[in-house]
Amino acid sequence: MAVATSQIGSRFEIGKVFGTTFAVIGRNIGLWIGLAVIFSGIPTLILQFLIWNRLNGIAATDPNTLQADPGMIGSTVLFGVIGGLISIVLAALLQSALIRATIEDLSDRSPSIGDCISTALSVLLPAIGIGLLAGIGVVIGFALLIVPGIILFLRWSLAVPVLVQERQGVLGSMGRSSALTKGSRWALFGLFLILVIAAIIIQWVFGMIVPVLGSVLGLVVAALVQSILSMVFSTASAVSYVELRQVKEGTSVQELAKIFS
Repeated sequence: MAVATSQIGSRFEIGKVFGTTFAVIGRNIGLWIGLAVIFSGIPTLILQFLIWNRLNGIAATDPNTLQADPGMIGSTVLFGVIGGLISIVLAALLQSALIRATIEDLSDRSPSIGDCISTALSVLLPAIGIGLLAGIGVVIGFALLIVPGIILFLRWSLAVPVLVQERQGVLGSMGRSSALTKGSRWALFGLFLILVIAAIIIQWVFGMIVPVLGSVLGLVVAALVQSILSMVFSTASAVSYVELRQVKEGTSVQELAKIFS
């Protein structure tokens, strides 16, 4: 459902972003689940199973043999690093694909899985660059009494939506995100804080349930929860970008979608 053409002078409202986020997901639940399964669910399940299998193998190894073969520990660390890199790539693809799909939905178009994946692939490298630079900056900021890390996270929180829609490159998208979020960062902080708290509660609840389900089924449930959380966070980020473009610049979603026409 398309939104108003111009809302200059209005405020960025958390409630509206929440409502729009879940409305978009509800209208396209099949597509959202498909993207989440492709880029989050299945890869997360495979990685968790491989890690679980690897740890079980180490646990079953005689300690004396393990000490005599430090290469086993090194290979496990390498395996973890590779798994982490794969996760970064897939997370960037999922976020970019959902941002594209969200803009399409809000502009009264029907998003397709092929188009979303194509768009995600076209911005993959700069999206990863944004994730790495922003991640390093936020970690350093958190090391400096936490607050600077939160500020940097909020400044760059919309860099990937900017990249997908405006194609300004890594530094250009980060700078544009900083300008776009100025004056609305407290509202964004409230939005992301609610999502983080909800995610922690959900993961805690399922963390209590998973051991009861058994190892394999537990891994499936954990992957499912991770997919849902990634889906909501990515969609909320895209909706926040659209809302800020409207309230600060009066840009309609139809105008935002023209870049892909």
